[in-house]
Amino acid sequence: LERLALAVGQIINIIDPDCVVFAGGLSNFEQIYTDLPTRISAYIMNDSCSTKFVKAKHGDASGVRGAAWLWP
Repeated sequence: LERLALAVGQIINIIDPDCVVFAGGLSNFEQIYTDLPTRISAYIMNDSCSTKFVKAKHGDASGVRGAAWLWP
């Protein structure tokens, strides 16, 4: 979780997104939505983080559904 906070913190520093969507198997870990917002403040340049962390609409099946849409 600490390394994820470091990685996502760098993304927030570079592109400043309004929302970060987690999909795939990673989206099943509830600690991402509860613990990550408190840990990420150590890795961002702002005093506070307004970026929202949300689970993909279709959860861990999002990648499979996207690939199915690409099939001719």
